[in-house]
Amino acid sequence: MSPNTEAVVVEVESLSKSYHISRVPRVVLREVSFTVRGGEFVAIMGQSGAGKSTLLHIIGGLEPPDAGRVRVDGRDVYAMDDGARSAFRRDHVGIVFQFFNLLPSLTAAENVALPLRLRGRHGDPSPRLDGQSVGERVSVLMDRLSLRGLQGHGPEEISGGEQQRVAIARALAAAPTLLLADEPTGNLDRPSGDEVMALLSRLCREQGQTTVLVTHNARVAAHADRVLVIADGMVVDELLVDAAAHRDPVSFRTLVRRLEQHDL
Repeated sequence: MSPNTEAVVVEVESLSKSYHISRVPRVVLREVSFTVRGGEFVAIMGQSGAGKSTLLHIIGGLEPPDAGRVRVDGRDVYAMDDGARSAFRRDHVGIVFQFFNLLPSLTAAENVALPLRLRGRHGDPSPRLDGQSVGERVSVLMDRLSLRGLQGHGPEEISGGEQQRVAIARALAAAPTLLLADEPTGNLDRPSGDEVMALLSRLCREQGQTTVLVTHNARVAAHADRVLVIADGMVVDELLVDAAAHRDPVSFRTLVRRLEQHDL
């Protein structure tokens, strides 16, 4: 089923955010509104300082807005208290960061399993999974992300591209309603970044995973179904991507050039 026929999963309504780091507040977001439907892969593209990472953090429940509302799967993220929002984020929102954020004391498989093993602890109401279920889920994800054979390796023993794929597997471990990716290739060379994005976009489409990604890189944004361009804290343009552009190298390069020029 096409994402356009699916129910709305993310509702961003009139978000505004400023940082009061000087006498004159720095406005980062200005009345930003958009929706994301189930199974849709949306890229938010903009230059450094445009407000895209702040927007992603607000959507993910990591940073409250000054004004506006975020709903994920019908739940008002900032109507929850801190504990409820943390539990909701862990069970329903997977986040991939630029710098991987893997725990160096854990193996690759243990990093992927971490969100599942934290369930049901310290009064958390989420049901705990037994060790066999966790192991099966981790094995499936690592296979899908071409990480077979690396389960027992520590983060320092694998490449940057492999570390980011482990981070993606960890973000997907709890089968989240929403996957957020913050410059997921920003710390990788181009070949590794291309490999990560090819795997991520394929996995998201195969699984119907609703995904919002932010990037300054047109080549990364071109993998999405829809691209929102953000500048000075506002969404200033939008592009619907023809699915054929993802299958044809020539069309893909044309799309990248168009995005690089912001000729939308």
